[in-house]
Amino acid sequence: MEKKRIVVKIGSSSLTNDRGEVDEEKLADHVHALAALRQANHDVILVSSGAVAAGFMSLGYPSRPVTIKGKQAAAAVGQGLLIQSYLKEFRNVNIIPAQILLTRSDFSNRERYRNAFATITELLERGILPIINENDTVVIDELTFGDNDMLSALVSGFIHADQLILLTDINGLYNKNPNLYPDAVKYDCVETITDEMLEAADDKGSKFGTGGMKSKLQATQTALSLGVPTFIGHGEGPDKLLHILQEKGDGTYVSNHTIGSINTRRQWISLHSETVGKIYIDEGAETAIMHNGNSLLPAGICKVKGAFHKGDVVEVFGVTGLLGKGEVNYSSEEVNDAIIKRNEEKTIGKLSPMVEVIHRNRWVES
Repeated sequence: MEKKRIVVKIGSSSLTNDRGEVDEEKLADHVHALAALRQANHDVILVSSGAVAAGFMSLGYPSRPVTIKGKQAAAAVGQGLLIQSYLKEFRNVNIIPAQILLTRSDFSNRERYRNAFATITELLERGILPIINENDTVVIDELTFGDNDMLSALVSGFIHADQLILLTDINGLYNKNPNLYPDAVKYDCVETITDEMLEAADDKGSKFGTGGMKSKLQATQTALSLGVPTFIGHGEGPDKLLHILQEKGDGTYVSNHTIGSINTRRQWISLHSETVGKIYIDEGAETAIMHNGNSLLPAGICKVKGAFHKGDVVEVFGVTGLLGKGEVNYSSEEVNDAIIKRNEEKTIGKLSPMVEVIHRNRWVES
């Protein structure tokens, strides 16, 4: 089998028992399946939930805490318990794991985003298996990924994974909740996640987790937009992940081969950057960037709003409304100077007509 880069996400319900403790038997089953992927010469990244679920009983909580301080305290205890269990099991299969804790700000900050990519890449090149989790100990609601389903989708995109596997306790996607409707029909393969699927999905997580089927569909939607095919389902035994790669998994495959991979810089612009200004362009420039694949040149700019600097991300508006956003090569002051000089029928000056304000490789459509 051709070597692939695989992201596997394991949820709390797939790791813990009914009391919320780490289930060593379940964890060992996952580890042996991950080891089988490695033995088949694949790169493997694990996104693992379970820190809060593993830790809350040690703090005396009867069930998963709902307050921020309760979740963070449980994560502080549980993260150590969880990684200790992983270290023990991976040692049995001669694999060295590495723990990486991320927050949303690690993605929105360009430098930390690059550092995370470089770290994961270096670990994979040295044969280490990264175990990634959201840093629940310090994160606040405004900066969360929502759940580890979305985190796994974003990770699979920015490391250019060939496959995202979302392991869950339900064997795939149905047209309605199979626990409530005996006539529910399972989807074996789909090319897109529709609004109807999202509306029909249960948005409640398990007793010990946060992510229900709706969160998995939203994550799958994001992964698909980044060119990463996704599997939602479950399995047992050391070959379960290999069977999924061979399209023999018990679940639903979501893929669309017409959507290609997006480079890391454009992913950051599209999903994580904050816009700090607006550029308005004429009809000719809109046609050039939207239909001809061209960069945005100074001559097509009509107006600028807000203050921005070189390297900032701005929104671009055309005659039809918001078109997209991109990283600028010039400040708002320089662009405004060019517009004034052009209107005065003078030379453009600092901005040569052939120098891009936004290069097409740093541009994403809305």
